[in-house]
Amino acid sequence: MNASTATRTPRRRTLRVALAALTVAAGLTLTACSGADAAGTKPAGHAATAESGTGSGAKAGNAAEAKSAAEGAKSAGASDATGEAGTPDRTVTLEDGSTAEIYDLGNQNYLARIVHDDEILATLETKDSDAAADLNGMYVLLTMGGEVHSWMGGAQRGPGTFTLAGGWQAKVTKVGELHFRAEIIGHEGSVDATLEANENADGVDANGVSIVLTAGGEISAHE
Repeated sequence: MNASTATRTPRRRTLRVALAALTVAAGLTLTACSGADAAGTKPAGHAATAESGTGSGAKAGNAAEAKSAAEGAKSAGASDATGEAGTPDRTVTLEDGSTAEIYDLGNQNYLARIVHDDEILATLETKDSDAAADLNGMYVLLTMGGEVHSWMGGAQRGPGTFTLAGGWQAKVTKVGELHFRAEIIGHEGSVDATLEANENADGVDANGVSIVLTAGGEISAHE
């Protein structure tokens, strides 16, 4: 446990709601349509179109339309991230040699495809909280900052209370079949995060310490 980790507590998960503001040029009405892909990623924005306007209004409308088209193209690329045409913003090589293709969906929302030999092993999306996966003993955490961490080993199986990397404590309880809960306890004894692994792994970035809880009750941390 390093000094900086010992004095910090992890941030609690908070719901971040992004508000988008639309400015309408004088005399113009912009309309936008959107759609979501089959994988359930963020809807793709399409270029807005001006219904009316002349003179300076038309020029303003053209500028607004061009800006909207550019933003729509970026959004469309992000929503296609799970398809063949999607281009990742960056890639990261994971602990087992597979690759994480990372897409910035905007508003602190990121998507990562875990790919090995052209096969998609898993898809993670932050959706206002960190996202995690257990891939046959390799633990993967995607943070709300778009960072991907992977490691193997170090797992402890619940129920029980365990000491994790960075000095954190984890109280793991069984809720049901393939459903475990872990309370992440800080240095002063407070519960600073709660993980809920209900058929799927859950994880959190605790001030630089990556923690993953699996649906089988295993908890592992890495710094």
